[in-house]
Amino acid sequence: MQRTILIHGLTSGAIIILGMIATIVLSKGGAPHSNVWLGYLIMLIGLSSILLAVKSHRDKALGGVIKFWPALLVGLAVALVAGIAYVLIWEVYLALTNYTFMEQYVASTLAQKKAAGLSGAEYAKLASNLEAMKRSYANPLLRMPITFTEIFPVGVLVALVSAALVRNPKFLPARA
Repeated sequence: MQRTILIHGLTSGAIIILGMIATIVLSKGGAPHSNVWLGYLIMLIGLSSILLAVKSHRDKALGGVIKFWPALLVGLAVALVAGIAYVLIWEVYLALTNYTFMEQYVASTLAQKKAAGLSGAEYAKLASNLEAMKRSYANPLLRMPITFTEIFPVGVLVALVSAALVRNPKFLPARA
């Protein structure tokens, strides 16, 4: 079971973070972070490995039958490993890019808001808030839990749905 959890969790985390990094690189200075739906779609694709892990555990270790709670625990374990992998790979990416992500994020967000017509006190307040956020993000003890909470709640939802589906032995039955 641990091998299944580790393989699927690491695969999931790697797929997600590589998808996120690809959107940043392909945006060429644009604002990929502004497309929240794309980010969640990438997370759902990567976290689909939770369903595969629960099904694999059900079929290979338990003879094709699993109850909801054990299925949920396998799914949550995969989500946990995926979240940790996501955080660690993101930290490596930040280090390799000299921690310029937040600087670019703030500059891009301010440019977008200015282009949209935001000015005066509202713009100054936004700039101040973004600068405070940038200072907070520089602290890894704050940044790493924030990064983890980007992905783990989605993993919990996928684990719940996966456990509900896979507990039915007729759902994606094992091949003979």
